Amino acid sequence: MKALKKLNVNKVAAAIEVDAGQALPGLRESLAEAKAGRAGRVHTQEQTVERRRGRPAGSVATVTKESAKLRLDPDVLAALRATGEGWQTRINDMLRASLLLAGRSG
Repeated sequence: MKALKKLNVNKVAAAIEVDAGQALPGLRESLAEAKAGRAGRVHTQEQTVERRRGRPAGSVATVTKESAKLRLDPDVLAALRATGEGWQTRINDMLRASLLLAGRSG
């Protein structure tokens, strides 16, 4: 840490940018934070909070959804899952669009 106290932020940033071949936004600010001791802190286990899946604590959905069991053909389910995270939301959107189209034609 003592070496960081003597760090010449502009000189180090200039050398890094020469190596990179371009200006790097935020580099000087990051180096200044490191010099001030605000970057790279070590946290104890008590200071860290385990990230849990799901909605953040205290948030309230404006529109609640209902859980439903839906049976799909294996190839359809595989294709939907292959689209990545959020595939359940995309199914909901596809069904809504289908209902809207059916309402217009009928």
